[in-house]
Amino acid sequence: MTHPKEEQTLAIIKPDGIQRSLVGEIINRYERVGLKLVGLKMFVPSEEMVEKHYLLDPSWKRKVGEKAIESYKKRGLTPPSENPEEVGQRVLEGLKKYITAGPVVAMVWQGAHAVEVVRKLTGGTEPRSSDVGTIRGDYGMSVQSNIVHASDSIEAAEREIKRFFIKTELFEYAKSEEGLVYSVDEKKG
Repeated sequence: MTHPKEEQTLAIIKPDGIQRSLVGEIINRYERVGLKLVGLKMFVPSEEMVEKHYLLDPSWKRKVGEKAIESYKKRGLTPPSENPEEVGQRVLEGLKKYITAGPVVAMVWQGAHAVEVVRKLTGGTEPRSSDVGTIRGDYGMSVQSNIVHASDSIEAAEREIKRFFIKTELFEYAKSEEGLVYSVDEKKG
């Protein structure tokens, strides 16, 4: 069993975040809370890579389709279909175009409750309803361009990290401020 401060999560700055010169700002926000950057790379993902990433969860398409249909209806719009799988497929096709439009920056962050902390700092999927002070709340304009992907669970983070990084691309090192970031109990392990 790994120590809680060794929890890792994946965050990906999408093409719009890079185009808007937000890479440094996003990295800074994660670093300021005490997370440790243990993996970093820039690349242009293929459509196949994007599809495999989003379909790691077999129910993803249905869940996303249901959310999208609900969102259409909340805004007084007619969804393109009442079938969640069809709507989810449309969302996936849009994501493939969007995420393959330019380079992304993939990062692995480590620290106590890393998944939860990165999700909280990143903000909700819908930028308009994300809290002010979150990355999406401060810089996002639409669900289609929400700047950063962040793993939504420890299990998802483990799967996603393996999809984008090989073991030799992840680094173990000590940071001098770890003694200041973690309580005495958290330092043990």
